[in-house]
Amino acid sequence: MEEFKLTTYEQLQEDTDRLLETAEKVGANTWQERVKNQTPHCKFGENGVCCRICTMGPCRITPKAPRGICGCDAHGIVGRNFLRFTAGGSATHSDHGREICHTLHIASPDGDYKVKDEAKLRRLAPVFDIDPEGKETYELAHEVALAALEEYGKPFGYQKMTKRATKERQETWLREGILPRAIDREVSTAMHMTHMGNSSLPEALIRQALRNGLSDGWGGSMMGTELSDVLFGTPKEIETEADLGVIKEDEVNICVHGHDPSLSEMIVEYAENPELLALAKEKGANGINIVGVCCTSNEVTMRHGIPMAGNFLSQENVVLTGAMEAIVVDVQCIFPALGPLSKCFHTKFITTSDICRMPDSEFIHMDPTKAGQIAYDIVKMAVENFANRNKDLVYIPQHKQKAYVGYSCEEIIHKLDGVTNSQVDPTGTYRPLAQVVTSGVIRGAVALVGCNNPKVRHDYAHVELMKKLIANDIILVLSGCSAQAAAKAGLLDKRAKELCGDGLKRVCELVDIPPALHMGSCVDISRMMLLVCDLANELGIDTPQLPVVGCAPEYMSEKAVSIGNYVVSTGIDTFLGVQPYVAGSSECTELLTNGIGDWVGATYYVESDIEKLGDMMIERIEEKRKALGI
Repeated sequence: MEEFKLTTYEQLQEDTDRLLETAEKVGANTWQERVKNQTPHCKFGENGVCCRICTMGPCRITPKAPRGICGCDAHGIVGRNFLRFTAGGSATHSDHGREICHTLHIASPDGDYKVKDEAKLRRLAPVFDIDPEGKETYELAHEVALAALEEYGKPFGYQKMTKRATKERQETWLREGILPRAIDREVSTAMHMTHMGNSSLPEALIRQALRNGLSDGWGGSMMGTELSDVLFGTPKEIETEADLGVIKEDEVNICVHGHDPSLSEMIVEYAENPELLALAKEKGANGINIVGVCCTSNEVTMRHGIPMAGNFLSQENVVLTGAMEAIVVDVQCIFPALGPLSKCFHTKFITTSDICRMPDSEFIHMDPTKAGQIAYDIVKMAVENFANRNKDLVYIPQHKQKAYVGYSCEEIIHKLDGVTNSQVDPTGTYRPLAQVVTSGVIRGAVALVGCNNPKVRHDYAHVELMKKLIANDIILVLSGCSAQAAAKAGLLDKRAKELCGDGLKRVCELVDIPPALHMGSCVDISRMMLLVCDLANELGIDTPQLPVVGCAPEYMSEKAVSIGNYVVSTGIDTFLGVQPYVAGSSECTELLTNGIGDWVGATYYVESDIEKLGDMMIERIEEKRKALGI
């Protein structure tokens, strides 16, 4: 067997440096250059004390000018900015979920989109107060889709998915006034509260930020995840590969990038179309190779094993290889720079969503009722572009790692059933996981999530924290760019168990898993919330008592702030490696790092020193174990 080694930062940097030489050769602009041009960053913005909500300003809070023109102080301005940041993230993730609901609503037995997990559809129906008994599959699918869509704008009540949390969590949210109502209502309320002349009380603004986050995590994101499983299949363990070495010099390369899996699912299907494969041969290629970036990549890798070329800060490198015939994007986390960069090569930059229109792109509107034909046309366009490749500009780094992905909640239970007597509980259970935690075989778990941020060396915080945590017998659940950082490094390879402490290594051997479990895309952090709540129920406790914490060491987007708010509100302490834009208010900082603990039982911790951040998480997990007497 080939010796297992992690990919080093030095190797990754060498690859990037070589690609940057190509960028310089063709006169392309890259994020590394743009970071230099944008630093130092505006301190007013970083501290959250710049207000441009009305046109009397903009107002900036300083010691000489402690209040804006309306009289709002730093605490109110920072609170409003934090809430608006959350609203942006919640709206974005929830709109992703809405599109999945619409796609399910048009699913049909003879259409492009079909129900691939009927059992899950029938399990979900009661969550929406729908009795599945006796209903034909697509009749039920359309009824569930409509009920899910009504969660966005219903006039009364609370979001139905919140019933899946622990009883204690539901009671906490109701008591604290943060149980989310209609999804769109919470975004609208946030924007109304922060309009000039409305809320400037930090406590009120932070409460609504938590509520708005919950409307995402236990609403839009959760429905996006669950209904994607119904449509495209619930992920199961599958082997794949990661890093730029997955790009193939002798094949047509198409990169899917973004977050909505609806089109990418079709592109994966049509990449195997016999007519298009024959055309590729005719054009001189040996096949059609689909790779991915960001969360669209996570979606298709965990269902089809499509290789991961990289994460957020890798997206330009994919084009810089000179071997990408098309980069096809949907929504979110897409650099506008991809347009002019692609023009330096033969690459076609194809945008597909009215939500994400960009200069220097070829726009092909994604109509889900014509998805198959659109995917066919896009793949054909890429195949015909193969002959335009400039071979003198092609350089594909050869590093890649094996990775195991697809650990949905259902698959984790399935893997656990493989080492226990399923006759005890034929429906599956997290009991074995609870037992290894309470026995001390593993000390706890960390949910490592989030983006890349140029303020932190690319992937460094993710990977260093992972190595530290698994060495201390702490199992990891991963999503988004964090999961892809692990994949590129080699930490999603089952052989990475050799880096673990004795307890976690034994668990990995028995259950046949890597020490870091790829649970999917950003919206799939909702899977983690369900896992945590089910584990708490298994132990007869509430979520804040579990030896579990969350961490986003390199986060950068509004979505990440929304995620942080729903993770904290679910009772999970959340550790950040990048300072949120709240430092300009001692009151907001105190609320987020201490005060909200009295409301929801968890708080934020912030530490940019990654070694210290890891120590803090381990210490917090041990404190929770001690409190439980385990």
